[in-house]
Amino acid sequence: MEVTNPNENWNQPQAPQQENKKIAAAICALLIGGIGVHKFILGYNKEGIIQIIISLVSCGTLSIIPVIEGIIYLTKSDDDFYETYQVNKRGWF
Repeated sequence: MEVTNPNENWNQPQAPQQENKKIAAAICALLIGGIGVHKFILGYNKEGIIQIIISLVSCGTLSIIPVIEGIIYLTKSDDDFYETYQVNKRGWF
């Protein structure tokens, strides 16, 4: 008599979990976005440096850009955020 196990794949290697940086990037964009931390979290080093330069040149008046990005990050679904900003590497908005 053979007993079948409903969970036959229990010992198979699982696909790695996707690392979603949505909340960390959104909070950093809203709180300290002027220094470009949210760009560095997502792996956009060039865009992060540009964000720092923009904030320094404009004396912080253009720091509204990261606030808008933070709101956009929070309104996207987790899967949409992952595909747009982590897989497709869309650097701005």
